[in-house]
Amino acid sequence: MLDMSGIKIGVIGLGYVGLPLAVEFGKIYNTIGFDIDCDRVDELNSGNDSTREVEKEELLSASKLVCSADEEVLKQCNFYIVTVPTPISDHKAPDLSPLIKASEMLGGVINKGDIIVYESTVYPGATEDDCIPVVERVSGLKFNKDFFAGYSPERINPGDKEHRVTNILKVTSGSTEDVAETVDQLYKTIIAAGTHKASSIKVAEAAKVIENTQRDVNIALINELSIIFNRLNIDTLEVLEAAGTKWNFLPFRPGLVGGHCIGVDPYYLTYKAQSVGYHPEMILAGRRLNDGMSGYVVSQLVKRMLKSRIHVEGANVLVMGLTFKENCPDLRNTKVVDVISELEEYNINVDVLDPWCSAEEAQHEYGLELISEARENYYDAIIMAVAHEEFKELGEESIRKHGKDNHVLYDLKYQLNKEQVDMRL
Repeated sequence: MLDMSGIKIGVIGLGYVGLPLAVEFGKIYNTIGFDIDCDRVDELNSGNDSTREVEKEELLSASKLVCSADEEVLKQCNFYIVTVPTPISDHKAPDLSPLIKASEMLGGVINKGDIIVYESTVYPGATEDDCIPVVERVSGLKFNKDFFAGYSPERINPGDKEHRVTNILKVTSGSTEDVAETVDQLYKTIIAAGTHKASSIKVAEAAKVIENTQRDVNIALINELSIIFNRLNIDTLEVLEAAGTKWNFLPFRPGLVGGHCIGVDPYYLTYKAQSVGYHPEMILAGRRLNDGMSGYVVSQLVKRMLKSRIHVEGANVLVMGLTFKENCPDLRNTKVVDVISELEEYNINVDVLDPWCSAEEAQHEYGLELISEARENYYDAIIMAVAHEEFKELGEESIRKHGKDNHVLYDLKYQLNKEQVDMRL
C-alpha cells in the first residue's frame, strides 16, 4: 500500500466537485488538478473560479496544488481521484463516455501500486465492470495485483456555502480491505465531518445513487400534491406549513427538478434495475412527473393569462432565473429551459434575466440570449423561476414595474407572500 507521507494526488476534472476537493488536498499533499479544458486550467492558475465554489483566497491557500491540462504531469502521481460528469443521453440512458475517456487516460499514466478512486455518480457495478477493465486494457496492468481502486461518492451541493466538502461526511470504499483502509484514512485527513467506510465499492455506488433518487421521489410526491391542491383551490405552501408542524413531516417543496444530480441519477439506477430484469415503477413514475412539471407550469400560466383576458400568442414574458438552483451559476440540466421551450410553443416572446449565469454559457449550451436588464411596463407575465437573493431583495413593487398594467406574476419558488403574487405552485 501507499506510504501516506509519499502520496501524490491527481484529481481528474476540476468542476464543481473536483476543484473543492483538489483545493483541500492541495493544502496538505502535492496535488495535480487535471482538466482537459485549457481555459479552465488557466483561469484557476490565475486564482479565479468561474463556478464560484472556491474563493480566490482559498484557492491561493492550496500551496501544493498545481492545475494542468497536460496528461504527462499526472505520471508523477500515485493516487488518482476521478470527478468527471456522468450525464444521461437524450433517451435517458447513462452516458459513461466521460468516465471511459478518463479511465483510458489513466491507463496510460498509472504505475504499479497506484490507486484510482472514482467519485462520479454511477450505477452499482460501474466502477469494477465498466471502468477498471478499460484501465487494465490500456495499462496492461492487473487489477488488485498491480493497481487498485476505490469509490467515494461526491456529495457537493453547488452554491451551498454551509455544506462544504470538509464538513459533509464522506462515504469511502476500496477494492481490497487494505485499499479501503488507505482510501478511508486519506480522506479523513481533509474531511472534518469524518468518514463512513462501506463494505464494498458496489455498496458505496448504490448508496450514492439512492440519495438523489430518494429526493427525486419525495419531490415528485409534493409536485403531485401541488397539482391536486391547485384543482381544489388550496394553497400548497399553506398545506405544507401546516403539515410541517408534525416533527417527522419532511420539508420538501414543489418545483422544477433539474441539475446534474437529482434529475439524472435516478436514471442510472433504473437502467441497472432493468438490466437485471426488474422494472422500477415508483422511481420512473416520479421521474415522469418531475420531468412534466415544466409543461404543467406553462399550461397553468396560459390558463391564467386567458382568464385575465391577456392575448397569449405574441405575448411578452419575463423569466427570472435560468440556473438549475438559486445563488449558483450552474446551468447543467436546468428545467427552466424546458419552461422557455414550452412558452415558445405558444409563440410567446421570452426574455430571460439571470445575474448569476454566464451569458456566453447560456448561448453555447442552450442558444439563449440573456438580457442584462428587464424592460419596464412591458411584460404580459413574469415568472419567478429561480430564488436568487438578488430577486428576493427586489420585492413585489420592483418586480411588478416590469409588467404591463394587466399582467400575471407567477412565483414558482415562494419568494413573495401569497397576497403579493397572482399564482404560485
